[in-house]
Amino acid sequence: MNRTLNVARMQLVNRQTFVWVPLLILVGAYLITLALFVVLRATVVDGDGPMIAGSAQAPLWYFAVIGAQALTLTFPFSQAMSVTRREFYLGTLLVAAGASAVMAVLFVIGGLLESATNGWGMNGYVFRIDWLWVDGPLLAGILYFGLAMLFFVIGFVGATIYKRAGTLVLTIVVLALGALLIAAVWVIGTLDAWEAVFRAIADGGPVGLAVAVLVSVVVLAGVSFPVLRRATP
Repeated sequence: MNRTLNVARMQLVNRQTFVWVPLLILVGAYLITLALFVVLRATVVDGDGPMIAGSAQAPLWYFAVIGAQALTLTFPFSQAMSVTRREFYLGTLLVAAGASAVMAVLFVIGGLLESATNGWGMNGYVFRIDWLWVDGPLLAGILYFGLAMLFFVIGFVGATIYKRAGTLVLTIVVLALGALLIAAVWVIGTLDAWEAVFRAIADGGPVGLAVAVLVSVVVLAGVSFPVLRRATP
């Protein structure tokens, strides 16, 4: 456990990757969106309805970059320090969980502030999206945490494949996943099942989405470790 915690400390030496850049993206995207809300309220006639923006998801996408950098920038150094791959894997996921938890707390705080101020007096919302908050801030926080972890693990898995097999194989994997997605869209369209798909998503609600996201995190994290065991620094 001590060696795993040492890996976590090693990852946090580069605070720019895990702390400052995600916060800068979050604050920057939020301020730009608020400025846009002000402009819309000042120029749009009869613009008193709620304004909802998804710009707060920007730092969540960046977590995929963090996942890739957590491996490519630190893994070779960890092996030179005689850290086992299991310790590196667990320590890295521990840091990712901590960073995701902090991001989730910030999202929930932002949503609560937007609720208390009626969208900063403009009826404008970035964090508090009604559909995600219908079951309360706790579930919304869990969902934000799961999304941040999901993007992190996606980046981490991609980097492990790159380290293990190189650019060509990683490209083939990405193209194969894209082909599977297109095939799924084709099957749904052929069966005329889009209404059933959207109904299932709506019926599942935030709880179903959170469960699906967390299960995906577990599956992808489980896939990454066997690949990491055979990756070269």
